[in-house]
This record gives sequence, structure tokens and C-alpha cells, in this order.
Amino acid sequence: MNTVASKTQEGGSAAQQLARFAAGLRLADVPAEVLARARACIADALACAVYGGRFPWSAATAAYARRYGGQGPCTVLDGRSSGVAAPAAAFANACSAHAFEQDSLRFPGAGVHPGAVLVPALAAACQETGASGERALLAFVAACEVLFRIGAASRHSSEALGFHAPGLTGPYGAAIAAGLIYELDAEQLAHALGIAGSMSGGLLAFTKARRGATVKRLHMGRASEAGIVAARLASEGYGGPETIFEGRYGFLDAYCREAAPALLTDGLGSNWETLKVCIKRYPCHVTAQPTMQCLRGLMAEHGFGGEDVARLELECGPKVASHHDIREPGDVMKAQYSVPFCAALALYRDPENPDSFDESALSDSGIARLCRQLELRSATDLPTAWSARIAVELRGGRRLQAQAEGFKGMPGTPLSGDELEHRFLLLTRSALGEEPAAGWYARLAKLEAQPGFPMPA
Repeated sequence: MNTVASKTQEGGSAAQQLARFAAGLRLADVPAEVLARARACIADALACAVYGGRFPWSAATAAYARRYGGQGPCTVLDGRSSGVAAPAAAFANACSAHAFEQDSLRFPGAGVHPGAVLVPALAAACQETGASGERALLAFVAACEVLFRIGAASRHSSEALGFHAPGLTGPYGAAIAAGLIYELDAEQLAHALGIAGSMSGGLLAFTKARRGATVKRLHMGRASEAGIVAARLASEGYGGPETIFEGRYGFLDAYCREAAPALLTDGLGSNWETLKVCIKRYPCHVTAQPTMQCLRGLMAEHGFGGEDVARLELECGPKVASHHDIREPGDVMKAQYSVPFCAALALYRDPENPDSFDESALSDSGIARLCRQLELRSATDLPTAWSARIAVELRGGRRLQAQAEGFKGMPGTPLSGDELEHRFLLLTRSALGEEPAAGWYARLAKLEAQPGFPMPA
């Protein structure tokens, strides 16, 4: 029997089993490919936070963190040198990491954002304590294994009730990440999970309003901050319910329309959930990514552009039709959540460049035309919730058809080392400079060899 797996089969509640696993995990227990995916996710999240720091909504959360975060050792990734306390840094950096819809998630989707939620809490706790890069990498893997299982057990059903799932699941993962840096034992980690359960939040009201998608970023910030708070309270003897996940009025009972409690601990220590980390290729909601990549492929193969398209049809999963069919987004953030808008943009602009998603895209007549005219139908027979069937009718009557099933960056087709570095530099060099950005990436790529958690100078 796998040594790590055997440590989790001692009984108790799911929170207690997850806590024992996290507290007992050692870097030697973790396969090399899992560590590689973890390093990639950590670096990508930090790059997303640096790029996201340029926007007004990130400036607002950074200003809040500086106003109330006091003086501390933790970096806010907004280019200013003064530090703040760990909870404030986690809050601001998580908001920035999710500021422009570029951060990582899980495939299959489970309502979890590992980069935006775990990494800011992890970095802040490391800067507060001076913990090593090796400790940080281990804490990330343990937290990701816990977070992804909680999301899987929810069956991603919280959003059918109107909750934004990462704001619900995130505090648990962040509590494990921070708790391990603070050297909590298994009992304290279980309490931290119980405490985190009372710090969940986030509503999907913004999906049905014309404006207000700014609050979506807040859900990551509060989740990451909550992990710091929960871990610190647990270290001071604060308690939380041990049945926070599977018990009456626990997470699965209160927040989920469907649930699979067995998935909370299934394969713990032997089936590595971290390998399911998915790094986005384009700065928009993940449900649009396969469609956009497929459209760009058709354009390259058949030599057409947006003005050549007379008609565009998509068959997508039911959640796309219910949550992401937004035809007249009022701001860029809402546009990034709209599958019709993102599909239309991919026909006119390079979606790999985040600068393509600017205010001018909202007033682009070609993008607006295709966004309004696109025919979107719900389908239940697609391979995944992110898949789509595409039909493009060109002016003159030529019709092209394809099925979009995935995109580069998913677990089955991960970005290469060169592609990961290219993406990191694309997101960071304008803020940091080419050489400092490259040096930072080199340190993050060898995270476990670093004496402390690497942050930009």
C-alpha cells in the first residue's frame, strides 16, 4: 500500500482525514510530474497577479490592503515597495490574480481556482515566516489535493443555486496552504478547515446584471485572506466543526444541489489531483477557451477573418447557455465571462494577447455584430462541459464545421516549458522589465532550491 495513502485510512471525519494527509505529506512522497505541475501553477498565478495589478479594480483592493493591512513583510504585487500584513497581502494579490480572467483552474471543472486562491495565501505566509521554497512547494501540493477533492465532492452544483463556487471552496484550500507554512499539526489543520467553512461566500448575481462583475475578483481575495485567518485562529486554539464537509448543515449539505461525499478522500495520497491543474491560454472564462482555439485553427487553415463570417453557430453545454450567454456586456469583465463575445473577439483579434481584451473591444462593431448574431444552443451530448460544436458560414455560402474539445494548457495537452516561460514574460515584463521578469521566473522554476519564497525585487 502507498505510504501516503495508508496514513489517511485511520478514520474520522473527512476534515480530519484531509488534515492528517496534509500534515503527513513529505516532498519525497510526491511524484516528479506532480511537482512540475505545481511549480507551473505557482509561477503562472504570480504572473497573473502582476498583470492584473494594472487595472482600477485591482488598485482599489490594493489600496484597501494598504489602508488596513498595517506595516508588514508581505508584498502586494502592485509595484510599490512597502509591505503589509499577511491577510491583507493575500487578499490584494488574490484579487489581482483573478483580475483579468487568466488564472488556473481544474479539469474537469469543479469550481476551484488553485492559482488565485492558494498562491497568494502561500506567498504571504512564507514572507511572514521566512519559510523556504521547498516548504512552499509541499504546502501547495497538499492544499491543491485538498481543494480539488472538495470541489469534486460538490459535483460543481453550488452554482446552480447561485453561488460562485471558488468563493466557497477557496477558504479550505487556502487554510491548508497557510496552515502548513505556519506548521500546524493535523488536529489544528482540521480545526482550520472547520473555521474556513464559516468564511465562505460569493454570489453569481453579476452574471444576470449588466455591470458589477468586479465583485467576482473579490471572491478570490476573500477566500485567500480567509485561509490566513482560519489558520492563524486555529494556531491560537480556535475550533471549528469536524463535520464541516459531510455533516448536517456542513458544506455539502448547505451549499450543494448534488454531492458525492466519498470523493472528499477518494484516492488521497495515491491519485494526484494536482495533475488536473489547467492553465488558461486566453484571458477569459474557461468555457470559451476550446471554442476560441478551434476558431483560430479554422482561420489559419482556411484563410478567413471576422469580416468574412456571415453566420456563427455554437452548440455548448447547458451551463454555458444558462450562465455565459451574454450578448451586450457592459464592461470588459462581463465580456470575458461571455462565450459569444469571446468567440466573436477571437475572429477579429489575437486572443492570446491579453491586451486584445480592452475597452475598444466593447465598441468594435464587428465583434458586436457577431456577438449579437451568434446562435447558441444547449447540448447534453458533448464530450465535456467545455466542449462545443462549431459551424461557421462564410460570406458566399461556404460552411465549415468542427468540434472543439479542449485547448493547450489542459492536463492532457499541457503547455511546454518554453510556452510557460513565454506566457510568464508576456504577463510580467511590461511591469517588471525583461531581465527582472526572466530572473524571477528562473527562481520560481527551481522553487524548492530557494531559501525563501521568491518575490520580485
